[in-house]
Amino acid sequence: MQLREITGHDAPAVQEFFTDLTDEARTFFWDDVTDPAVARRWISDPRRHATCALDGDRIAAFAALVPLTNWSSHVAELVLVVASWARRQGHGRALAQAMLIGALHGGFTKVTVQVAADQPGALAMFQAIGFEGEALLRDHLRTPETGQMRDLIILSHHVEETYSTMLAAGLHTAFGS
Repeated sequence: MQLREITGHDAPAVQEFFTDLTDEARTFFWDDVTDPAVARRWISDPRRHATCALDGDRIAAFAALVPLTNWSSHVAELVLVVASWARRQGHGRALAQAMLIGALHGGFTKVTVQVAADQPGALAMFQAIGFEGEALLRDHLRTPETGQMRDLIILSHHVEETYSTMLAAGLHTAFGS
């Protein structure tokens, strides 16, 4: 597995990755990333930090830090999606950890992520790397095909606090910081 920042040259591969995702996997992009213009904005917006995990020459996972503004300018939202064929192989975890380091380098003190409450694997992975539950939004998601209502959980990670602990324990060098 290789992690690397996404560049404009990756547009065709990212577009293919987005198109191959299930509708459910695209839930947290909040706009239609199967539209080539929207997909290009996701990888070319200079405010967003987009990174991918590669398995060979295929994109296995995509993540972006989306900075909030004004009074929340210290916060970035993490959007992370793993291709169905690449799940449970550590791609999501490695990418999430890299994005936390990226958030720290980007000057963010807090990172949030939104997860459907009925995704225990994703919740466990984020909690294992230091995210904590911050909010439960009941019936916040509705499955388009069936109309089924689903709860949304917002998790957060205070990256400066974690980094301070890593420094004190001498663990920061393990993550390249």
